Amino acid sequence: MASQMDRRQFLKLGGFITVSVATVGLAACGSTDYSDPGVPLASGSDWKFPQSVASGDPRADSAMLWTRVVPASFDAVAPAVAGKSDVAVRLIVSASDNTATLGGNTALAGTPIVDAKLPLKADFDNTLRHKVTGLQPGQVYFYQFIAGDVRSNVGRFKTAPAATADVAQLQFAYLTCQDWSINHWGALSHIAANESLDFIVHLGDYIYETVGEAFQSGAVESRHDQLKLPDGTYKSGTSGAKYATTVADYRYLYKKYRTDTRLQAVHERFAFIAVWDDHEFTDDAWQDASTYEGLVAADGSDLHQPARRRSANQAWFEYMPADVTFDAAATTFQNIQIYRDFQFGKLMQLVMTDERLYRADHAIAESTINPATGKPLGSIGSRYLVPQALFDSVEGQKMAAATKAGTDPLAAVGMLGTTQRDWWKGKMKAATSTWKLWGNEVSLLRMGLNGTDAIATLLALSAMANVGKAIASTLPLVGGSVPLACAIVAASTAGASSTVAQAAAMAIAAAANASAQGAAAVGAGLSAAQAGITVAAYNSASPAAAAQVIAFGWIKPDVQAKGAASSFVAASGQQAALTPFFTRFLLNCDQWDGYHSERKNLMAHLKNNGIGNVVALTGDIHSFFAGTVSDDFDAAGGGTPVMVDLVSAGVSSDSFFSYLKSAAGAMGDIGTLVSYPLAIPVTGLGTVNLDINLLDYTMGKTAPTVDSLLEQLRVQLRGALAAKGVPEAQLDATVAAVQAGLKASTDFSTTLLGLAQQLSGLGNNPWIKHLNTDAQGYTVVTLTPGKLVAQFKQVNKLIGTAAPSNVIARVTTATVTAGAAAVVIS
Repeated sequence: MASQMDRRQFLKLGGFITVSVATVGLAACGSTDYSDPGVPLASGSDWKFPQSVASGDPRADSAMLWTRVVPASFDAVAPAVAGKSDVAVRLIVSASDNTATLGGNTALAGTPIVDAKLPLKADFDNTLRHKVTGLQPGQVYFYQFIAGDVRSNVGRFKTAPAATADVAQLQFAYLTCQDWSINHWGALSHIAANESLDFIVHLGDYIYETVGEAFQSGAVESRHDQLKLPDGTYKSGTSGAKYATTVADYRYLYKKYRTDTRLQAVHERFAFIAVWDDHEFTDDAWQDASTYEGLVAADGSDLHQPARRRSANQAWFEYMPADVTFDAAATTFQNIQIYRDFQFGKLMQLVMTDERLYRADHAIAESTINPATGKPLGSIGSRYLVPQALFDSVEGQKMAAATKAGTDPLAAVGMLGTTQRDWWKGKMKAATSTWKLWGNEVSLLRMGLNGTDAIATLLALSAMANVGKAIASTLPLVGGSVPLACAIVAASTAGASSTVAQAAAMAIAAAANASAQGAAAVGAGLSAAQAGITVAAYNSASPAAAAQVIAFGWIKPDVQAKGAASSFVAASGQQAALTPFFTRFLLNCDQWDGYHSERKNLMAHLKNNGIGNVVALTGDIHSFFAGTVSDDFDAAGGGTPVMVDLVSAGVSSDSFFSYLKSAAGAMGDIGTLVSYPLAIPVTGLGTVNLDINLLDYTMGKTAPTVDSLLEQLRVQLRGALAAKGVPEAQLDATVAAVQAGLKASTDFSTTLLGLAQQLSGLGNNPWIKHLNTDAQGYTVVTLTPGKLVAQFKQVNKLIGTAAPSNVIARVTTATVTAGAAAVVIS
């Protein structure tokens, strides 16, 4: 029989959660009434469910159910009005199979195991959150809300297996970063129509708090209209981009996003286990602080906005079907706890963390003065492209100060906070399941860049053309002898005078055999090092081959050894601009790279306690990554792998590559580390312009072949052709034809391919086994006792102003075998 509980108790359970206990094996003996005395049950047909229904946090015996009900005459995103809907609605839950009714509002079949009467509250924007307990483990249930004569769409959820159950397989998806204002949500329709899942993990950025930002100004599907915050605050002045400020703003965003029937369909079919990331409050948030450039406190530090943070917390709580509590009466902005864990039989423990509400400020403050400009660093230099030596120094200073003050040194530089960190360690150590999965918002992978090697490579590449010209101009002076011309240019490039260079070339030519060439060159006045590069150039197969030998055999090593003092840096005319880049960088210190000491502490806990089969499910960075997380990335060889991190691209948000490409555009030749402009003439369409993604190779992707480079650009090319008006039915054939032309192009198959191969050869981040920084999509995980298989599903680009009918562009598989902290890509 459904339980009766004191109503005041329900409302105290985190604001407005009510709870029912399901009947088991018996017909419900009567409805459970949580409404105020005198509040009538809704009647008539003047009702609607504009955001449909949702379920969340499936446990072995419970789940949270959600809906929002308003009068039919109300706009779908208008705020609830006190006195306009002071009624109660019914919730019906059934264990009978109602699969055929999904997607519609046909009345549920079967005997109800819950029939509850729930009050609408304008204070909570007419949202309802009802926890159903007493359920059976591993079972599918269906539910429906009823307001008068109007029924909601049918919802479905599946409870977790019992903690002691032997589970052969789990299958779930994880999602992140679904910006309404850019690209498309075709991934959501594909999930609803095609995926067979037990549940969905959402890792945050469910909404974006800004409207009209530069990163939201690209192409978007027409069914997503312009967002209009009811209040909002301009980021700068009285025009341009706005950010959500009030609870009405944040509620509006959840309501608007949830009006999309594709997102509704996913919620209707699968329970969500969700946490937030930054955009549910503010970009790159920490605690209650905003990091918007130009929006700072009087002393130049990050602006603390506790009221705004509380508004964001409340709206997330109201609109996310999460089994958490929220204390609206608390005076602190830390008035909600969303970190929690889930047990799925003996197979999996899922630990979900909150990596925003308790984190310390980024180690290097945005207000830090850049000595080169005399102005605050802003995001570049503090959160992105951060010199590692500076980061290490500042983090060490903060920890030392905390230790001296008698406080937790990791709390001063950590992401989780002391209490949550200890909770995480306890959960990991106590877990008895085969797999320990971590719902982790930001990547644990080291994403570094050796600036010295990168600049040396770029200067060598750019020097090849000039070296080739020097060889060509020398040929007439030596009777057209290619070996002599190559040798003279090599010796001159290595610093020999013209006279010595010519003498050395002649001496090499006159040597009795190849083994005598080096000694002959030294005898003519070259140093041993100069002689080595001169002999190598002399024996090259062609002027082009010699130019490459000289560029990468002499120029690159010279720049690597001497840095900004190299004569080749001075000769480039960019010495002042390049000098700051001769160091090691951390690309993204909003991720765990910016909280390195706490990451080391967590990895040491896993390693020292023999806790294996730990895999992080990660979002945030709008890319696909797969790699291993070491105990200390700064140790020799990158440290010892302890666990695996699998990062999913965003559902729709613009890619990491897109962001860095925009930033790199102002960095001159350094931008070549990120992208390469390629203009492709296409008959009947004119020129198709692509920015080829080189960031992947700079970050450590395996050196490409011509065919793999062509495959990499396929999705981008398909999108560019669609933007030119090519019908979707003709796209794949047109792409193949253009790719064939590119393969025959020297610019592509020689110049671009060589550049990508050289960047890959930098050897950055060898622990990253897969990366695709220019993608949208989602990830599906199939988990068995023996292995975890993650399918990274990249989606195709927009077709005009609509999502593509052929949604999935490619699938890449990452496999983690039980017992090994390693990942294999196929």
